[in-house]
Amino acid sequence: MTPVPKNLQVLGNELAIAWSDGAESYFKLADLRRLCPCAECQGERDLLGRLMKPPPRPLTSESYEVRGTSPVGGYAVQIHWGDGHGDGLYTYAKLREWTEKLPELPPLATAFPLLPVR
Repeated sequence: MTPVPKNLQVLGNELAIAWSDGAESYFKLADLRRLCPCAECQGERDLLGRLMKPPPRPLTSESYEVRGTSPVGGYAVQIHWGDGHGDGLYTYAKLREWTEKLPELPPLATAFPLLPVR
């Protein structure tokens, strides 16, 4: 069974999670935002298996600010970002997996360069 967060807080530019089994995780907010698991950010497959994805959303400094979090059932957390985005559900199992090894970050759209975080 996947441990669940006992405490989840934004500390500077990181999300800190204290897990029910005593482990701790620290994630850069910019990494979590770029790894947002929602269909708008990662795309979704149609019936033929083709990946359908809208044009990339421009990321600004507000894109990496957390306005709040909400637990979803007993399996995920929803992060509400400063740019109004909040569709992604970050499962506890995936966050624990990312604690060990963060996946390769998706490339940033060249038309929308990463803006510096304040």
